[in-house]
Amino acid sequence: MSLSIVVLIGCFSCSKTQIISTTEKEWLKDNDNITVALFPYYAPYQFINENENIDGILIDYLNLIENKIGYKLQRKLYTNWEQLLNDAKNQRIDIILEIQKTSERDSYLNFYSQIFESNHVIVTRKDTFYGSKMKDYYDKTVTVPKGYAIHEILKEKEKRLNIVTEVDDLTCLKQVSNGKYQAFIGPKAVANYLIKTEKFDNLTIVSEIEYRYAPSIAVQKNNPVLNQIIAKTTRSIGDTEKNIIFENWLYHEIMPFYKKVSFWISFTVVILLLMVIILLLNRYLKYLIKQKTKELIIAKERAEESNKLKTAFIHNISHEVRTPMNGIIGFSELLNDPSITRDKQKEYSKIIIESSNQLINIIDDIIEISRLQTNQIELRLEEVNFNELLALLFQEFQSKAINKNIAIHLTNKLTDDQATILMDRSKINKILHNLIDNAIKFTSEGLVDILSEIRKDALVIIIKDTGIGIKPEDQELIFKNFSQSENEVTKSYDGLGLGLSIAKKNTELIQGNISFSSIPNRGSTFTLSVPYHPVIDPQKYRGNENPEMASDSPIKQVILIAEDGNTNFLFLKTVLLKMQGYKFVIFRAENGKEAVDICENNNNIDLVLMDIRMPIMDGYTATKKIKKMRPGLPVVAQTAYSTEEDIQKALDAGCDDFVSKPVDRKLLKPIIGKYFSGFSKSKLT
Repeated sequence: MSLSIVVLIGCFSCSKTQIISTTEKEWLKDNDNITVALFPYYAPYQFINENENIDGILIDYLNLIENKIGYKLQRKLYTNWEQLLNDAKNQRIDIILEIQKTSERDSYLNFYSQIFESNHVIVTRKDTFYGSKMKDYYDKTVTVPKGYAIHEILKEKEKRLNIVTEVDDLTCLKQVSNGKYQAFIGPKAVANYLIKTEKFDNLTIVSEIEYRYAPSIAVQKNNPVLNQIIAKTTRSIGDTEKNIIFENWLYHEIMPFYKKVSFWISFTVVILLLMVIILLLNRYLKYLIKQKTKELIIAKERAEESNKLKTAFIHNISHEVRTPMNGIIGFSELLNDPSITRDKQKEYSKIIIESSNQLINIIDDIIEISRLQTNQIELRLEEVNFNELLALLFQEFQSKAINKNIAIHLTNKLTDDQATILMDRSKINKILHNLIDNAIKFTSEGLVDILSEIRKDALVIIIKDTGIGIKPEDQELIFKNFSQSENEVTKSYDGLGLGLSIAKKNTELIQGNISFSSIPNRGSTFTLSVPYHPVIDPQKYRGNENPEMASDSPIKQVILIAEDGNTNFLFLKTVLLKMQGYKFVIFRAENGKEAVDICENNNNIDLVLMDIRMPIMDGYTATKKIKKMRPGLPVVAQTAYSTEEDIQKALDAGCDDFVSKPVDRKLLKPIIGKYFSGFSKSKLT
């Protein structure tokens, strides 16, 4: 019956205006477990029909509400009214479909939509008559359902009445019919319905009384949005819609749904609609399957290609790592030859150093791409003299270009005033290093030209080569991980195929852009554009307050090297003692605690080279203690841990600067000069 009633009401509805707001609709979508309590033992309002379905006036009314808000409530069936009330008090249900308002219930429920009223009546046996007034039953036993509103009302209003409760209306009427109680008090519609359908031929309605049964829909007070939705929806239900529901139940004979014409009309309409929907859905699903199949084929091909690239990459790692390792191990063994000449010794040492640097670069690339893929890298902005950075890079690659008999040119259009820029030194250095390295690697004759200039708000670096170029079909692949332009290239040139990928990802991190153009066998041009944030140096407006700073005379400085490894200490000591323009006095601490003690007892220490990983006390803790004693004492961290998190951790501990192991003399000297007045830029050249 419920479906046909909703369809019928829809025909009478003259408005399809939106009842609830978009915000309220979104709230309903986010709350898909709103429960409505049903107690289907109160015919004809709600009951279980002969088909074992819940039916009745209020079920049709609930269907109408759901239809208006476009939401299906979760229906919870109760067989015990006391349990329903207990769950309502403890907020285990959100809505009660049928409940009468009382003073106690009003404390935790809001009541809406009193769809009808029905007078309460007195029911007795036909063979007895006690009277038609309530006072006539003060000396009699009257029964009502336990926990129902009438029970609460009679206890409050008719204190002289002897009331006994049963589980529901049907049980109450059975006990009156059996002669156990003298009378039953309940709603007229319920009494009429049960007397007729349960065939209580010996019972009769004596009279109507002043108390009325006026059920409402109730909502938990602590849910303002749900109250707002139910209030709006119930107000939108007009008298015509109510009358259709009410008259259908109260004035028509209840019959099985399958005997009604309206059911078969509705059923036919629904079947036809379902067939149309199924046909349309079938066509749509076929379309989706076709599209998804194409996507899966493409994804499969890409996955297979990626898998091939990664497999080739893993094989390539073995080759790339073994090559420098062969150089390191092989030439280290040759150095032990007692008959080796000094020139050969220098040559072999140079090969070992180059192989070691090559191995470090391979490891750094693998770590770098792994960290970039997992988004573990953050920007670390600092003041950078770009002219110095570019000059060091050019100096580094100049010898490499000369060894390949190709020319390398640098045209830097940045003035000294424009050169100090706020940027991430590490990332811009990696980007340029990889781009220049690639240009030299894939150029066998001709030149590599580097140009840098300011264009509007961008720093632009152009790297042009006359190398092998890139085929058009391969140009989309060059920035992908683990790939080089073609297999033949991989065989002819060393490398893991990570350089351009690392450059691309680092460029994106600093909000820059890389573009390129290339002609096979004629060369490639890569253009790097990054945001230009100049830093004005206030010192340029001041006079030379300390002219003696430019003096080349050696100045004695005291350095503490905190290093537990003998080899590393010996290397640092040798590099410092050979550094021109200084006369260092060097102390050593073999652990962090010893470094702290030396700084505490020797005020002449001018700078600390602090190893991070040491026994007894690590470099972080030692730096914190030293900075607490002598805040102005420069501490430079030197460690094999060179990730950005490690650098930041060292800076957070109080370190003023950072140099990674193995220590590069070219990087160490500017750092030393940064903190000592005897430093002269001319010594770097």
